[in-house]
Amino acid sequence: MDEQTRVEVAEPRFEHGQFLLIAGLGGRFTQDTTDGIPELWEKFIPHLGKIPGQKNEVTFGVCCNADGKGGFEYIAGVEISKLDDLPDQYRWIEVQPQDYAVFEHKGSLDQLPETFQYIWKTWLPQSGREAADAPEFERYSEDFNPKLHTGTLEIWLPLKA
Repeated sequence: MDEQTRVEVAEPRFEHGQFLLIAGLGGRFTQDTTDGIPELWEKFIPHLGKIPGQKNEVTFGVCCNADGKGGFEYIAGVEISKLDDLPDQYRWIEVQPQDYAVFEHKGSLDQLPETFQYIWKTWLPQSGREAADAPEFERYSEDFNPKLHTGTLEIWLPLKA
């Protein structure tokens, strides 16, 4: 990796996350097929503000339901208040309260894989902590704009207590 593509990742803050009910569009991916995730987001964006029970404009990318062979489900979604009246086209997940290391991603979305690589291959092994078997998620602030690189993108990594 050359100097121009190196990603600066600040030390994480630690938080106890609250219960979240996330609904959106989802699909199954592997590390080799993650290039399909931006396409999933493109399909999801027109649904913003139209999902029953949507709480706000904060969006989430949730990685969950790992199969132990490198496969996982990814849901591009928003927080909702209830499952009542949620159309079948949407996938949903409950994110239970959990301890997290929270990393702020700086830079373009193209550099997001490098940030994840740093978290999993460098920070986690050196931290002495272990990842919990719980959903990991990206949290995009209401003012997040991927084209202008404005707003905040956080990666919430679940940790064992």
